[in-house]
Amino acid sequence: MRVLLVLGTSAGGVGRHVHGLASGLVAQGHSVVVACPQEVEDRFGFTGTGARHVALAVTDRPHPLRDLRALSTLGDLLRHADVVHAHGLRAGALACLAATGSRVPVVVTLHNAAPGGGLTGRVYAGLERVVARRATLVLGVSADLVERMAELGARLGGLAVIPGPPPPQQAVDATAVQAGLGVAPGQVLAVVVARLAPQKGLHLLLDAVGKVRDLPLLVVVAGDGPQREELQQRVDGEDLPVRLLGHRDDVPALCAAADLVVSSAVWEGQPINLQEALHAGAAVVATDVGGSAAVLGGAAVLVPGGDAQALADGIRLLVTDPGERARRQELARQRARELPTEADAVAAALRVYADVT
Repeated sequence: MRVLLVLGTSAGGVGRHVHGLASGLVAQGHSVVVACPQEVEDRFGFTGTGARHVALAVTDRPHPLRDLRALSTLGDLLRHADVVHAHGLRAGALACLAATGSRVPVVVTLHNAAPGGGLTGRVYAGLERVVARRATLVLGVSADLVERMAELGARLGGLAVIPGPPPPQQAVDATAVQAGLGVAPGQVLAVVVARLAPQKGLHLLLDAVGKVRDLPLLVVVAGDGPQREELQQRVDGEDLPVRLLGHRDDVPALCAAADLVVSSAVWEGQPINLQEALHAGAAVVATDVGGSAAVLGGAAVLVPGGDAQALADGIRLLVTDPGERARRQELARQRARELPTEADAVAAALRVYADVT
């Protein structure tokens, strides 16, 4: 089968998911082309899987000239594909428009909730309608995305299968990791893995940490992003026990060394960071938003989204009750054994491709 995978700008989960699909499809003898911005290819190395890369300028925001060029490029690529699988609303809408008049089916996986309000919200609402009306099949990474597209009349394929990375094969020296982070004797280590962007709710996290100042707690945040400066200003100005680590390549080790892992997200699909936490056997407290609960499967302490006091209470529970923390760690290990693998994701994609072709 000739598969055209399409995606726009990605710095994390979408790119890793497409890389896993490309690798698995090529390994099974399928011909794969990945159309995406050059910087995304540079980051994820799709050609290293045996796929062919074609540069496609799809950015986060509509741009008339670049979008026309992208439509032209996609139109050329469509003539040599049996199925198109686009990832993200922008990439999906462009793929649907490029396929107008073609017999090539277009599958669209939605990985994020569309922004609401203002001109941007209206533009993205229009893109949702394009995908709902023109895609052959639509998948979503969370139930709320699937329900939204159902309301718009899309033909649905249900939930997408988004696996996290496999667990590390070697044991982690948690004592050494904690020492490297400067965790003092008697301190409890909370790890947050998040891009420093509004979706991750990091100001809510700081609000919650401010409410548990009496606890022997150190919070470390692994990740970078546009909010770094303003978050650091709050940490310094309020003297919070929080360290912004920047980008890290040792997230599984951080999760394994953590006493608890915290997610303060405003919205999530099938969050990779929480899957990594489960594989590490970490006790988790997370906001109950998007697809987080479906991924965690009852292993975590879930709190309402946007509620700093509830998040603080969840953190306090896991810090002050070692027995509850140990119970949650065991539940995490049990849940990790149920999570999908990259092989599961490839098999699910191939079933969808067979359905639409």
